[in-house]
Amino acid sequence: MCAALKREEVVHVLAFDVAEEDLRVPSDSGCAQRLCFHDGYTDPLGWNDSPPLTVLQFSPGEIHALLSRSEHPKPVTLVIDSLSWVLRHHPPAVVCQCLQELRRGGAVRSIVALLHSDLHQQGIVGSLCHLATAIVTVAPALRGHHTVAKTTRRTRSGRVTQEEECFIIKEDLTVTVQKQTHHPGQRDTEQEEPQADPAAHLTFNLRLSEAEKEAKDKLSLPFVFSQEKKSALLQPRPGAGQIIYEPDANDDFDQEDPDDDLDV
Repeated sequence: MCAALKREEVVHVLAFDVAEEDLRVPSDSGCAQRLCFHDGYTDPLGWNDSPPLTVLQFSPGEIHALLSRSEHPKPVTLVIDSLSWVLRHHPPAVVCQCLQELRRGGAVRSIVALLHSDLHQQGIVGSLCHLATAIVTVAPALRGHHTVAKTTRRTRSGRVTQEEECFIIKEDLTVTVQKQTHHPGQRDTEQEEPQADPAAHLTFNLRLSEAEKEAKDKLSLPFVFSQEKKSALLQPRPGAGQIIYEPDANDDFDQEDPDDDLDV
């Protein structure tokens, strides 16, 4: 969101998980003017009179009406915080259709949505990820005290790129980032677990000694022809390959009537 504001883009935030005073924006006054905060945190279900934003208003028509109130007519960046709250009150198919229609309208440049994947079934998470062109997954690292952010990007040509960023949030809320780029299909050798030996802890030995390997190589198996035997069999001999046929009395037939022997 801060990066979009620094690019002088207009950002609209549909906030259901965070209050407006907890949202930190750059101190630049121009960034604050391009930020439009829609409060769905105070009264998300509309229990009070005239709520600013409710979760029931999550539809293409209602969202376009909110965006049209902005003083900036150019396409905006829409931030949804979060889709997990919306999915508690709308079917997943309705949410996916709404996101698709918002992207087709032209009034929205891009959509940035937060999803708590541990609160939903894997099928719902997969359907939403299928709509996205970039997916950022944040999880604690297996080793150390830092956090890992894995980013997967899909281009229109079908190419998929992956990046991994390890960052640490200090006590003063500053972030230290260490970036590592991973190509598709590349595996992380640090997190790779050693493979177990299937031949370990057995009551018999599956490995061969050097003497046993030498005896195995010298063993001639049955029904397996050696090179010398193949050469001897394939060598042409006198009279080999000839077919001698003597006609029988019952073999007499007329070439002009090949069906003469049929009882018709």
